[in-house]
Amino acid sequence: MSLSVLVVDDEKNARENIAAFLAENDYEVSEAENIKTARKALQEGSADVVLLDVELPDGLGTSLLEETAGNPSRPPIIMITAHGDIEMAVEAMKNGAHDFLQKPIKFDRLEQSIQRAGQVVAMRRELNHLRQAQSQTDFVLGQSEAMNTLLAQAERAAQTSVSVLISGETGTGKEVVAKAIHELGARKDKPFMAINCAAFQSTMIESELFGHEAGAYTGAEKRKLGLFELANDGVLFLDEIASMPLDMQAKLLRALEERSFHRMGGTTLIKVDVQVLAASNRNLQALIEKGDFREDLFYRLNVLELNVPPLRERKPDIPELVGFFVRHFNMRMGRNILDVTPKAMDALVAHDWPGNIRELRNVVERAMLFCDEAAIDVAHLPAEFTPKAKSN
Repeated sequence: MSLSVLVVDDEKNARENIAAFLAENDYEVSEAENIKTARKALQEGSADVVLLDVELPDGLGTSLLEETAGNPSRPPIIMITAHGDIEMAVEAMKNGAHDFLQKPIKFDRLEQSIQRAGQVVAMRRELNHLRQAQSQTDFVLGQSEAMNTLLAQAERAAQTSVSVLISGETGTGKEVVAKAIHELGARKDKPFMAINCAAFQSTMIESELFGHEAGAYTGAEKRKLGLFELANDGVLFLDEIASMPLDMQAKLLRALEERSFHRMGGTTLIKVDVQVLAASNRNLQALIEKGDFREDLFYRLNVLELNVPPLRERKPDIPELVGFFVRHFNMRMGRNILDVTPKAMDALVAHDWPGNIRELRNVVERAMLFCDEAAIDVAHLPAEFTPKAKSN
């Protein structure tokens, strides 16, 4: 995991020695010589970890620690001082100091402290990711032969960490296949980050993927970490990859080949180890022939291709999927629906599902909204599922 460290010390030699040690150990380092500069850096969120001296020209570092104690997004702060005592250390810990080091600093002790702080940073990133992941309700389940084959291929991809291109119609659950690859591999305890390339203007995709420095463009008031950086050691899922502009495709290809990039407006080369998964509901080969997708990027992403079959081709999975969604919406809606009548299930299985699993999820949710009994019946389904509608 890439960490940026802010060193706040008014003693130039001490500050530069610490910065040099951290840079040699692959940390990104910035420096400040007073509380004013440190406060600005904290407000901008430009550091993951802060080394904060106590004695500074414009006040005590402990005052800045106390000032920011109520900020939940404050980075871990490690206090450093040449005049420390037990009472000061206890007070600093009360105000949320991550650690307390005395000068002259022992670099092995400093490294241990920063590594522990890095665990806090990683946990926060993961918590933010988990909130996003828990909001997703389009799940792929099933025991059909097609899905068993797909999951076996996904497991192989997970174990080897190769790039994967996931194809399939809209609503088939391509992102869930990507999450399965994440969960099945050695990266399961590392971040899973996702972006829908079609949801951003072309000018913003680069910032989303690679991040930017403060002042990189109008409105960029502070540093932003991109998804490549946040997904380091983990998995990055690029949904709707066909929507990515050609100029951005070239930048993505370079980042994949070199395993490194620069933030927008930055000069620091950031190295990452990320397994990239991409998905598309469009025929990329046809787009290549039209000149709308780079052939070299296609082959870089397509080390393994997984095709998610549409729901109409795996109807034996529908009952299990329906059962899953009923349980899910029982918890979410506070309902206690226990079953689906045979007629209602027959109607669900007979449907062609042009919207695939996403459509099935919506139909089950709607049925539960109108069902006051213990079981969903045909009457609770949309009109097109009734025998009368089908006979017309």
